[in-house]
Amino acid sequence: MTTKGIIRNYNKEATLTTPLPHREGLGVGLLLRFYLLTVMLFMAAKVVFMVVCHEGQAPFTAADVWQVLRHGLSLDLSTALYLLIVPFLLTAASVWVRVPRWIFSVYYAVVAVALALAFVADTSLYPFWQFKLDASCLQYLSNPTEAMASVSTGYLLVRLVVIVVAAVVFFWLFRFAGIPAFRDSGIPRLRHSGIPVFRDSVVPGSLKRRLAATLFFLLCIPFIVIGIRGGLSESTTNIGQVYFSQNQFLNHSAVNPVFSFLSSISKSGDYIVSYDYFDDDELARLTDGLFDTQSVDPDTLLTTPRPNILIILMESCGGQFTELGGHPEITPRLNRLCHEGVYFTECYANSWRTDRGVISTLSGYPSFPMVSVMKIPEKSRKLPSIAASLKAEGYTTAFYHGGDINFTNMRSYVVGSGYEQLRWKADYPREQQSSAQWGVRDDLMFSSLLSDIKRETSARWMKTLLTLSSHEPWDVPSVVLDDKVYNAFHYLDHCLGTFIDSLRLTPQWQNLLVIILPDHGVRYRDINETTRLYNHIPMIWLGGAVKSARRIELVCNQSDLPATLLGQMGLPHDDFTFSRDVVSRNYCRPMAYHTFVNGMTLIDSVSFMAYDLDANSYVAYEGTTPKDSLLARSKALLQLTSHDLINK
Repeated sequence: MTTKGIIRNYNKEATLTTPLPHREGLGVGLLLRFYLLTVMLFMAAKVVFMVVCHEGQAPFTAADVWQVLRHGLSLDLSTALYLLIVPFLLTAASVWVRVPRWIFSVYYAVVAVALALAFVADTSLYPFWQFKLDASCLQYLSNPTEAMASVSTGYLLVRLVVIVVAAVVFFWLFRFAGIPAFRDSGIPRLRHSGIPVFRDSVVPGSLKRRLAATLFFLLCIPFIVIGIRGGLSESTTNIGQVYFSQNQFLNHSAVNPVFSFLSSISKSGDYIVSYDYFDDDELARLTDGLFDTQSVDPDTLLTTPRPNILIILMESCGGQFTELGGHPEITPRLNRLCHEGVYFTECYANSWRTDRGVISTLSGYPSFPMVSVMKIPEKSRKLPSIAASLKAEGYTTAFYHGGDINFTNMRSYVVGSGYEQLRWKADYPREQQSSAQWGVRDDLMFSSLLSDIKRETSARWMKTLLTLSSHEPWDVPSVVLDDKVYNAFHYLDHCLGTFIDSLRLTPQWQNLLVIILPDHGVRYRDINETTRLYNHIPMIWLGGAVKSARRIELVCNQSDLPATLLGQMGLPHDDFTFSRDVVSRNYCRPMAYHTFVNGMTLIDSVSFMAYDLDANSYVAYEGTTPKDSLLARSKALLQLTSHDLINK
């Protein structure tokens, strides 16, 4: 019998009587090979990136390469799951219907080209941009000649050839990984060398097997979703989770370029809104004198220009929970501290969320109605910061947080802003990591901070603690007040007071400046964006480095901390464009600006206004300054700051 006859006879018999012979189970092996191959390509691309882009960077060792691969693996695993979705769905569908092999081949080709483009673009653009591949490269597609003007034709041709070669190699690898490994050889392999599918013929138990296979694939879905998300914790997969070094090149090497690109696309376009209300002349008139980056003969608050510095950011502890809101019983220790140091009585938060408030406080950068700068590494990494300014003066820097440092891309910002040491949930014993819903509770964090301060050997140091427990679900270990929310802030107050009392007894207190302020306020009961108290926060400067107790009653924002602090230290703060030295003689137009979800508020010495940008209407107004004047200034600030963010 001829070969053709053998094949025809085999096909006839298989169609009438048997399922696919020696098939590879449910295609799980194929999916696993595709997934592992994708992860290995991502890891190989990291090594190539480091080799190609190392010029001009700090030297790295083989150990550094290993650390890059190890820390970047979590992002690679998550990104590979995104690419696995299509093969997974097609393989699941093949339980019930025939899925032509060419569909898989087309998908392999698309993925191969996409990976080749991403890897080559990443290694090619990084020497110019010094940040990972993101959606900003798309803006050059409308004017490609501008992008090509910086490189030679040969440069472009070489990269085009590399893209083609890489795409072909990747496609071949995916095709090879997609061929089922039949235990027998010969004619069945010629006929059935595609993706394993269930035959249409009805055989004993076929329906049962199909139902079981369908159940198996359904059970896999939650695991894929969890893998893509990055686990079950509050934080989701983000670029910042792979940052591990003070060497930014190593951090960037660990970032998956495909994830970086896809993540930035979700934050491009209308995500950063350009507010255009006024022409340039009117904008300049409305904002003239609001932001002066120079300190002119500032009032002296400190006994030394180079104190050690501790910044305590209290989670959600707005003025409504202090004596400012008429509730002295909630935070009695904090209220007492207000009268023992420099008390900024008219300070206001810039935003309503921690990721916004941290950047406003430490980088002096304003908040925005619809965007979190912390979640956009290509923007946040360009901001100045207190830590970076002090690091340049010989200070060592450390950041403490009992929660997940990867949440909202915080690690990326904290490391990029100059903090050398991080202490967060993962650094504590397992039982302490879950001592509160969000992580390590505040008494444990204050205790470890105090121990580190006592052991500190650096001549100059700066530390920052972001507390945690005064946050929903308000789970704290003690019950003093009946109101669950009030009780959580009373617990924070007790932890803070106990810490300060212990710190006073240490030798470090003498040359120490402790700055205490919240990251934002919180909606509770009748306090919300329509009330002035919602944004009103206490800011207190304590420590042996403070000259005397006093009150400063000028309206200001938490974003004014960097300029005010650096002004006291005699350090320049020109880079802090929107931070003002509150005690400088040229601080002549006191006001505080706040944004919420598509809305904004403005406060001056005598008035308060809140405006809804969706409804284009006032939601609150009180005082004597004409509300139209307050609105015009608010819109001018929104236009000025949004343009700065877009162009930064």
